[in-house]
This record gives sequence, C-alpha cells and structure tokens, in this order.
Amino acid sequence: MQRDSNGWMGALLGMSLAVTAIGPSEAKAAITRSEHCDRLSLQLDQAIQTKAETTEVAEAMSLQKTAIRFCAERKQAQGIRTLANALKLLGVTPDDQAQ
Repeated sequence: MQRDSNGWMGALLGMSLAVTAIGPSEAKAAITRSEHCDRLSLQLDQAIQTKAETTEVAEAMSLQKTAIRFCAERKQAQGIRTLANALKLLGVTPDDQAQ
C-alpha cells in the first residue's frame, strides 16, 4: 500500500513540476464566439459615442441591432461579421482578439 501511494505522489509531483516549468502560456487564450460578440458590440458602442451624428452612425446602429439578434440566436459568426462591418463603416478597426 505504501509503495502505491509513493508512486502516485511521485507522479503528481512530476506533473506539477512539468506544469510549473512550462509556466503560463504567452499565447492569448481563445475566447468564445459569444464573448467575441460582446466585445465587438462594446467596441461599437464606444465608437458610436465618439462619432458625430451622421448617417454612418445610424447605419452602424442598425447593423448592431441585427448583429445582436444574430448573436442571441446562436448565429455568432454572422453576428461577428455584421459587427465588424459596422465598425469598419465608422472607420474603426475591429478588435480581433479571438485568434
């Protein structure tokens, strides 16, 4: 019995040392499409606030409503594309943190 627990303890110690040696990943953690929808929508809200009332703002707000509906209907890819198009319409580069 003692040998079995020593074996497990050794294995756990080895795995923890391996994980510690690797350290935190420097790559960005992938986000879900829902989170990407939320982030782009927030970015669009901020862009709309900084722009003067123009036809582009009205069109961007219309696209945002459509995109939010897509995201809510589990069509996040369409929502993300629509939000990105709305941001581009306002001259803002979409924040692409999903990659």
